[in-house]
Amino acid sequence: MPEEIAEPTVPAAMPAALAVAELRRRCDPDSLPFQSLVELEDLAVPPGQEIAIEALRFGVSMRHPDYHIYAFAPATAARLGFVRDFLDQCAAKEPPPSDVCYVNNFENPQTPNVLALPAGRGAQLRDAMKELVQELRAALPAAFENEDYRTKRHGIDEKFKQRQEEAFGALQKRAQKEGVAIIRTPVGIAFAPMRDNEVLSPDEFQKLPAAERKKVTATIEDMQEKMEGIIRQVPVWAREHREELRQLNRDVTRYAVAHLMQEERAAFADLPPVEIYLAAVERDVIENVDDFLGESGRPEMALGPIGESAGPDHLAFRRYQVNLLVDNSGKTGAPVIYEDNPTVHSLVGRIEHIARFGALLTDFNLLKAGALHRSNGGYLVLDAMKLLRNPLAYDALKRALRAGEVRIQSLEQMLSLTGTVSPDAAPVPLKVKVVLIGPRILYYLLNQFDSEFTELFKVQVDVEDQIDRDADRVLMVARMIATLVRRHRLRPLDRGGVARLLEQLARESGDGQKLSIETPAVLDLLKESDHWAGQAGREAITAADIQQSIDARQRRADRIYRRMREQVRNGVLQVETTGRRIGQVNGLSVIALGAFNFGHPSRITAQVRLGSGRVIDIEREVELGGHLHSKGVLILSGFLGGRYAQDKPLSLQASLVFEQSYGPIEGDSASSAELYALLSAIGQLPLRQDLAVTGSVDQHGRIQAIGGVNEKVEGFFDVCAEQGLSGRQGVIIPATNVRHLMLRQDVVDAVAAGRFAIYAVKTVDEGMALLTGMPAGAADGAGNYPAGSVNHAVAARLEHYASKARELARRAEGGPDGERK
Repeated sequence: MPEEIAEPTVPAAMPAALAVAELRRRCDPDSLPFQSLVELEDLAVPPGQEIAIEALRFGVSMRHPDYHIYAFAPATAARLGFVRDFLDQCAAKEPPPSDVCYVNNFENPQTPNVLALPAGRGAQLRDAMKELVQELRAALPAAFENEDYRTKRHGIDEKFKQRQEEAFGALQKRAQKEGVAIIRTPVGIAFAPMRDNEVLSPDEFQKLPAAERKKVTATIEDMQEKMEGIIRQVPVWAREHREELRQLNRDVTRYAVAHLMQEERAAFADLPPVEIYLAAVERDVIENVDDFLGESGRPEMALGPIGESAGPDHLAFRRYQVNLLVDNSGKTGAPVIYEDNPTVHSLVGRIEHIARFGALLTDFNLLKAGALHRSNGGYLVLDAMKLLRNPLAYDALKRALRAGEVRIQSLEQMLSLTGTVSPDAAPVPLKVKVVLIGPRILYYLLNQFDSEFTELFKVQVDVEDQIDRDADRVLMVARMIATLVRRHRLRPLDRGGVARLLEQLARESGDGQKLSIETPAVLDLLKESDHWAGQAGREAITAADIQQSIDARQRRADRIYRRMREQVRNGVLQVETTGRRIGQVNGLSVIALGAFNFGHPSRITAQVRLGSGRVIDIEREVELGGHLHSKGVLILSGFLGGRYAQDKPLSLQASLVFEQSYGPIEGDSASSAELYALLSAIGQLPLRQDLAVTGSVDQHGRIQAIGGVNEKVEGFFDVCAEQGLSGRQGVIIPATNVRHLMLRQDVVDAVAAGRFAIYAVKTVDEGMALLTGMPAGAADGAGNYPAGSVNHAVAARLEHYASKARELARRAEGGPDGERK
């Protein structure tokens, strides 16, 4: 433990503490130009989004197919609302897109056709085809049951029958004339000799004279040949009979269908693709009229739910249905679709199957639309992170956008795997504007590693998350708050509540001269404040309700913070807030636990000895220091060499460490504190322990801004408050961070009471002057520093190290008496 040093008198020329007004930029309720939020109009667009709106407007109006949009913003509901509101306004001015229908391809049912029809006409065609099938199922059986059809069919049947009878009758007459009988047997028709109208038995036939037997045999053979000729003609006659019947059926069907189809054609006369389709339907109905005649005993298998009675979706009639994939009837503008779960099927559609008797059945009626179909002719909004998390979805989206068409395929088809037989549906022409919403880093990664992304998403929309805190912008934020209050039916805020909320938004922006416009965070705070106002029975949200919400949030999240303060209080974590130490300073860091950030002081110590000019970062040596922290430590060597060792070697070795640190350390915000500890150890200058330090440093000794300044100041204040405020304690911050101060009210009150102080420094010299109570000292023309200054003490010690190094070098080169060997 470094030796404790007595407290010297602080010279008057030290940097002065910041004024109370600089610690927190208050919002005076009386300065707000309204009495209540009720007076303010709704804000259509979040404040500060002028450039984002300009980029959105350009992306929407640019109709070339490769100018899709990527918005830099988290895809929260509020961000989506902002983008969707703008897209809704644009879409309302555009005409509704076409309906998209899939219909049967009667020539090749495996490749259904697609019809793009004016909005509302798809539903009209679907309903018309349903009605047509029902009419045909009633009209066609009636047409085949009337007397005229029966007479014509009977004539055709009789003609066929008469033709057969005439042929067999002529043969039979000749047989009788020739003395031959025609006998029907179980195995067919046979011929036998006959005498006196009686058939001769085989024995009787053998008793006939040989010449007569020979004559009878020849006659029978001739009869058999003629019979075979007639039998060969029967199938031909039957085929002709069937063809005549089919032609009769076609004529009857054509006549019965003609007036029904004429009505359909008249209804869609302005749509040539539909006329072509209806002509194909008419041909198919005529060729397959038997399907409408309801043959008894024929099983009627349906693809609908089990047990559903056979209706228009009978297996034979499904081919006449219209699958209305996208119905835009009743729409007044272009669609704006947000797909929350962008999988392959939810984007490009899917092919459904239904199990029937152990087999998977499908047809064009089971093709289902995806988000690209529904947004066709309009806008599709997607969460970029969710899109990339779903396998194949991103590639499917790019493929559709590049091709300018969307094709419904199963995953098996996409991956060229064996699957069930599925329709190879015609692709749907695609004209859509895609808006991806995602973090900035994701855009840069895709832009670097995916050339197709660069070709497709050429419009960047950078959504602001904070705006300047001037009077006009404050009023716009107040209108935004009023809009959220009304939209979510919350209690109104009084002027004090608005002022306190604006202060909190400045705090969350990390800059007292800015306001955060992260709508989700604002809305959450409003909802919680509305809850506490309701608990208190107030009609309006006050500053007390806002503060209670903030305090309650911290209490719910600060268990680790409280434990660490308890360990400091109990001496487990050693943090000194009084006295002076050589080579030790209180550095400040920020610990992030989810959405809760808090500052915590840590002892930074330095040890120096004679060496080769190396500054050892112990955190880096044990691989606990991150790259930025290591960079900050290496800068210290550059500072020492540039200021104190330009004409001589830097003959020291130093080590720096965060004491009682057991996890990774990243960032350079402690580099100034490490430099102070190092200079203290070199010059043997005691440093005040009642001051904590934050800020990074460059090689010229300038102090640079850091993040989390409010949390760091408050973290050291809480430790000092628990150990007892002495009136000398405080924090040294970079001067460039003063504008970022939005400290808690209790810290501001302690400063106002003279019990705590905040100092802002621009250089290492100013910081060392505060920490040591000595002037830093400026070099004269010869490079010498005035006695009694910080720089003089450091330079003298380094000169001592350099002298010792030269002496040791001479000894190493010479003999025991120092002479050269």
